[in-house]
Amino acid sequence: MHTAQFSISTLNNLYEISGVEVGQHFYWQIGSFQVHAQVLITSWIVIAILLSLAIFATRDLQTIPTSGQNFVEYVLEFIRDLTRTQIGEEEYRPWVPFIGTMFLFIFVSNWSGALLPWRVFELPHGELAAPTNDINTTVALALLTSVAYFYAGLHKKGLNYFGKYIQPTPVLLPINILEDFTKPLSLSFRLFGNILADELVVAVPISLVPLVIPIPMMFLGLFTSAIQALIFATLAAAYIGESLEGHH
Repeated sequence: MHTAQFSISTLNNLYEISGVEVGQHFYWQIGSFQVHAQVLITSWIVIAILLSLAIFATRDLQTIPTSGQNFVEYVLEFIRDLTRTQIGEEEYRPWVPFIGTMFLFIFVSNWSGALLPWRVFELPHGELAAPTNDINTTVALALLTSVAYFYAGLHKKGLNYFGKYIQPTPVLLPINILEDFTKPLSLSFRLFGNILADELVVAVPISLVPLVIPIPMMFLGLFTSAIQALIFATLAAAYIGESLEGHH
């Protein structure tokens, strides 16, 4: 009886913790669901920026590339090399679009937080910020990565893919299962924590010394934002490559 009461009390406490929020948020009601409108707005802006750049740079492709086409080809080659390095020469090609999309979305999202004056636009509640400054975005990206590497393993090996959980010994089954839960947690909290910490570190000195600090701190923010996008894309490709190889 006491055990049952303790379990119910624990579940109630967890439910209350799940409702905790930091700051205020602007919500849209979609059917019976509430969504963070400010995250959707900034995500759509980032997507529009990426689509506009892609269309503008590739609208008139030349045999001898121009400056815009050169830049796009350089970015594509960088993403292709990153994917090839982590997944392997034979398997990497189908995964270039996925890894590229992850890298570019996170990269532009992070840079938008450092370069765009989101806070100029007023909302009824909360304020606009980089999409990756919200834990919901980073968790969604991490879950997409988890779905991708499970799909990669199952598509290549079928149900034999799950044999990896008892390798090299069945004793490691709980640890191997736990590892698949920690991967998305690590990806999401690493990205969210670093972007949030970066914005706070930059915001405090700027508020204290607004005329001296901003430019150097902005460059620091741009650098760390780019590194976080690279780390996320590299780890995502590494997890997919690991699933395709079938070993740890």
